[in-house]
Amino acid sequence: MTAARVLTVVRRTLLSVVGFQLLLALALSLVDSYRRRGKKPKPFPVTPPRTVEVGDGTLTTYTFGQDLFDDMLAAIDGAQKQVLLETYIWKGDEVGERFKAALVAAADRGVEVYCIYDGFANLVVSPRFRRFPASLKVLRYPVYSAGFRFWDLRRYGRDHRKILVVDEEVGFVGGYNIGTAYATEWRDTHVRITGPGVWDLKRAFADFWNLNRRKRIGRSERPLLLETASVWEPRIRFARNVPRLWVFPIRSMYLDAINRATKNIWMTHAYFIPDQDFVDALRDAARRGVDVRLLLPLKSNHIVADWISRGYFGQLLQAGVRILRFRDAMVHAKTSTIDGNWSTVGTANVDRLSLQGNYEINVEVIDESMAAVLEEIFLADESNSLELTLGEWEARDLHRKFTEYVLAPLRPLL
Repeated sequence: MTAARVLTVVRRTLLSVVGFQLLLALALSLVDSYRRRGKKPKPFPVTPPRTVEVGDGTLTTYTFGQDLFDDMLAAIDGAQKQVLLETYIWKGDEVGERFKAALVAAADRGVEVYCIYDGFANLVVSPRFRRFPASLKVLRYPVYSAGFRFWDLRRYGRDHRKILVVDEEVGFVGGYNIGTAYATEWRDTHVRITGPGVWDLKRAFADFWNLNRRKRIGRSERPLLLETASVWEPRIRFARNVPRLWVFPIRSMYLDAINRATKNIWMTHAYFIPDQDFVDALRDAARRGVDVRLLLPLKSNHIVADWISRGYFGQLLQAGVRILRFRDAMVHAKTSTIDGNWSTVGTANVDRLSLQGNYEINVEVIDESMAAVLEEIFLADESNSLELTLGEWEARDLHRKFTEYVLAPLRPLL
């Protein structure tokens, strides 16, 4: 057989394998979508908003969307000078309309209103909803932002952040998108911040706006000027992934905290597709006696991500990591608490898209009272979870093992 013939056979084989993987992923998604039709999530345990003092400010934790949205809208309604809103998904439903109306009303009374949303995440949202009055300064992060620089990987990240800052007095950040389903049907986590941390949130918003402002359709917007005090709260820090600048500190933040752990690591994530180094860090922690618990959805809204994440379960369970699967509703939180003094809440999942691809932001808090609140929330979620045992995992059906094996090569893409 000639070399050209061998190359042809190899190329066709690779294309066939990749094609089969993609077809299997598509089939799984279609079947899952069909099964979900008409089904509503069941009630799940939530904790009321809890406020703790950290330095010269406060942190309030939310685990139920309606509570969060009520306080966010109240902050917008009380705005006197400026509102900065950034979101990944902004549904054109009842809750989405309430936010839009509140922003328009704020602009009408003279408040400076800036909005950012991701174009790709909102492709299915009605174009009518996405029409905003000129009184709002709106940046739609484009579906495709690389332009002619299609080779530049720095320009392919999505804007996955969720931020609200009002009058430099209060800020919100976390996992909640804006929409009616998120108000009552999804279990997520967000925090409200007062004090010096609000200025860091404003800087995060302004930096993204100024980096991407020329992409506003039909105009080149002026820079968003920063007028914030250079005051630091050492117990509250923000880690920002900025793919355009090739900066990804959130993964390092997690690994550093995991490697320091001596007592417990309790993590909640909607999508868990880590790299091997991340898996090894959790395994090493469990083997040195740390109580490592990983809480994930029993069934997420992305079934392919579920199948791919299971490829790491064997390694984790064998090392002593406990895997808890949240039932009856989608858990979308991205939180962790370690050793009763370190915690984080944010927008980044533990997967390649979040840790090495998208614009993300997490608040890192070094404070025992905040860690205690997140531990209480974790235990409430654990009460609504099913634990996966090593025996159960090893006894799974052959077709499940086959599906996991076939989809494993897709891990680097997600």
